Order: sequence, then C-alpha cells, then structure tokens
Amino acid sequence: MTGCVHVCVGFLLDFYRKYGSFIPLQKDDVLKHLRKRSNTEFDGRHKQIFSEVARCRGVIVQKPAPPFRVVYKKHVLTLEDLLTLADQNWLNDQVMNMYGELIMESSCHKVHFLNSFFHRQLMTKGYDGVKRWTKKVDLFSKSLLLVPIHLEVHWCLVTADIGKKRICIYDSQGNAVLKVNILKYLITDAKEKKQAAFENGWTVSFDELSHFTSSLSQYSRRLALAKPLQFSQSDIPKIRKRIYRELCERKLLQLD
Repeated sequence: MTGCVHVCVGFLLDFYRKYGSFIPLQKDDVLKHLRKRSNTEFDGRHKQIFSEVARCRGVIVQKPAPPFRVVYKKHVLTLEDLLTLADQNWLNDQVMNMYGELIMESSCHKVHFLNSFFHRQLMTKGYDGVKRWTKKVDLFSKSLLLVPIHLEVHWCLVTADIGKKRICIYDSQGNAVLKVNILKYLITDAKEKKQAAFENGWTVSFDELSHFTSSLSQYSRRLALAKPLQFSQSDIPKIRKRIYRELCERKLLQLD
C-alpha cells in the first residue's frame, strides 16, 4: 500500500498544479491512474485508497501556492471564477464567455457565441450600442447564433438558426421580451448589412431550460455541435467538473 500512496501523492500534486483546486477531481481519476501505473486492479481496497486520497488532499491544499489563472485569447479566469463551478454555485459571466469561445473553436466558427454582456448593452444603448460587436463578423453566414443572457436572478439562452430563420428561447420563465429584443436586433442588423433575405420571415419558439446555470452551457455546446439534448439534473455535478477541466485545458473534451 505504501507504493500506492506514493503514486497517489504524485498524481494529486500534479493535478492540483494543473487545475488549481480539486473541484474537477473524480474518484475514477485516481483509480485509473493507479491502474495505469501498476497494471493492477484494486477491488476491495477502494475505501482505504479514498481515505488516503482525502488525507493527502487536505495536506496539499494547506500549502502556499502561487495565484492560479487560465488565459485564453482575451479571456482571463482566476481561481475565484473557476470556483463558481463548485457545488451549485452561480456561474459567472467570465466562465460563461470563455466557454462560449471554446464552443466557437470546436464548431470551426460556424457558430457564433455573443458575449453575455451583449444583451445588457443592447437593452441600455440599443442597436447602435452593440453594432461594433459584430462589425467583423458576418452573422448571416453562420449556421447558429448563441446569445446567453444573464438576468441577475437566472440565466437563459436565445438561439437563432440562421438558415431556417428560427429563433428559440430556452428560459424557465418564458420571458417574451427576449423574443422582441433579439428579433429586432437581427432584423436591424440585416438591414444595416444589406442582407434583405433576413429582414423578415423569422419564427420564434420557446423551450423550458432548467434553472441550473451549467445547463445553459451544455445546451449551447450540444446545439452548436448538433448533439442530442440528453442530460438531467443528476448529470450536473459531473458536467460542472468537466467544464472546469475544459476551461483549464482550453478545449472541449469528448462527451461521455
């Protein structure tokens, strides 16, 4: 067991340096690493192993560590930002916006993700206040537009299927104002960019979105990559851990 403990300590130290915390750690991670290093199964010893892992984690987190940051393009996430992925904390704008950047990269930029501050700016300053946000982006050449909206008390998502001219609002509260806001924006932008085909003919639908904020990121991801919307509340803890890893690794990982 001594050799096993030594391997665990090394693994946990590397994990902590890479991710800044143990939030994304799952029990299977430790077992997989041990099996890989020793080519041995550990049936009957899981309780002892996890007890030792808990002890080692406690020691590691007490040691001083340099400030942890994740930098990707224009995004900077601090450990405080990443900690919003713990338990049932409220995801903040910084986490949501960097995740949107990863979604765009994974879709080869066929999908455009608008910053979560976009809708707020649109509401306070109108079209002229956000016109420059997509000055270098041809929205009407994209397959899908994703608009995350932070309404203080909850998150919701508006999508626009550009080819089908169909807007869908994922919101547990069925906020009809969002429909008017985004539809008006798209029509105005079409006129501004001389895209006559998109000045009319839009349809709008509503779909209920779970109040879990991490659901919004998964709706965005799965819609962007044409994956089924098949996950439940029981999947949320695992999803949060995966999002944390994806942000630190600066890429979307394979879905289970």
